[in-house]
Amino acid sequence: MSQLVRFGVSMDADLLDKFDSLAQRRGAANRSEAIRDLVRDALVEESWQRGKGTSMAAAVIVYDHHTRDLLARLTHIQHERPEAVVSSMHIHVDKHRCMEIIVLRGRREVIGNLGYRLIGTKGVIHGHLVASTTGEELI
Repeated sequence: MSQLVRFGVSMDADLLDKFDSLAQRRGAANRSEAIRDLVRDALVEESWQRGKGTSMAAAVIVYDHHTRDLLARLTHIQHERPEAVVSSMHIHVDKHRCMEIIVLRGRREVIGNLGYRLIGTKGVIHGHLVASTTGEELI
């Protein structure tokens, strides 16, 4: 484990109060842990943007399963890059809507493109791409 370093941060009191509230809502043990989380998030985001390390993502989509040919189109997109699709989970939300979570791994450009194609498929009500790396560069 690396050496723990203490440092000071100057911040407007109102901003610090808002940060403390946010840290508490997120369940951080203390300010230091909340700051470490923010730093790790920023470094993983930068790593993703630069395409460094192993890239991963989860494409989360919500759709009406009655939409004509939508399931076939979503499946077709995934079969175009089978090496990038690790797993998927199907959740029945209600009588009409489903949520699909598709886990992707590979080169950032490939999985980013694949994820956004899934999200942008006509008939998808809502989608979000959660991008990450292994975080191995943080250890």
